Amino acid sequence: MRVIAKSTLKKFWGQLEYRDAQGPLESWYEETLKADWKSPQAIKTQYRNASICGNNRVVFNIGGNKYRLVVEIQYQANIAWVKFIGTHEQYDKIDVENVNEY
Repeated sequence: MRVIAKSTLKKFWGQLEYRDAQGPLESWYEETLKADWKSPQAIKTQYRNASICGNNRVVFNIGGNKYRLVVEIQYQANIAWVKFIGTHEQYDKIDVENVNEY
């Protein structure tokens, strides 16, 4: 998969209060680059705890479920587009299917 954009992830973990997210986000990024997800089931096979949502959105639990990463998957184009990364509290305030913070 092509991930758009690593800079979004770096911006998040670059904040002092979210430094602990760097390792887990880098791991997710590297695993996603190697992935070839053609369907939501392919994601669930690799990430059992991922939540498949509407509008081709997937929510990944990051850092032992401390953070939530919302990604739009464009299966045919092989693109994973980062739409949101934040804490559970921040996540609870968004509309997963429409968020486009980054």
